[in-house]
Amino acid sequence: METEEIKVLLADDHPTVLSGLEHVLQSRRAVRVAGKASSATALWDLLASQPCDVLVSDYSMPGCESGDGAAMFERLRRLYPTLGIVVLTMMDNALVVRSLRGLGIHCILSKSDAIEHLLPALYAARAKTPYYSPAVERLLEADGLAQSTAKRALTAREAEVVRLFVAGLTVNDIAAKLKRSKQTISTQKASAMRKLGAERDADLLLLFKS
Repeated sequence: METEEIKVLLADDHPTVLSGLEHVLQSRRAVRVAGKASSATALWDLLASQPCDVLVSDYSMPGCESGDGAAMFERLRRLYPTLGIVVLTMMDNALVVRSLRGLGIHCILSKSDAIEHLLPALYAARAKTPYYSPAVERLLEADGLAQSTAKRALTAREAEVVRLFVAGLTVNDIAAKLKRSKQTISTQKASAMRKLGAERDADLLLLFKS
């Protein structure tokens, strides 16, 4: 039986989803909903003022940097490295799951699956262990990723290069902005693409579609 209280933040731009998540969690004495956000901007404000153990967030939130969810989660990982994260998504795209796993996020739920998966995912995120709902598991299995638990995360510099690239900057632009050589940027971009399983630039851009 869990006795230590887990403080949770909820983030989703759909009020009915937020209410449903809160209803499920309020019935657990060991879980306290510390705050709710309906946009990325509100989420950053909430994180700055309200410490929490786990964030449960939709993949795509209004106000995300570059208009995509991947950039938001990359920033979350960078600013809050110890925060447990559960991602909710409607997407059945293996590349999206790859991008999250590449950032070290391994608790992912499909909104098409039962809400009962929320609590075990919450505890898994707190314990830093993987949890995937059935639809996500099937997606991983179909894509040959289910057993790749040792998949390497992107380095901070690789994530930065990818974020700028999908925002529309060229390799030359990124090199100038970050004061690195063009060859260094190209190498970091290629390494990130290998880790994410993106064979072409178009695949990389697809990861960051909202």
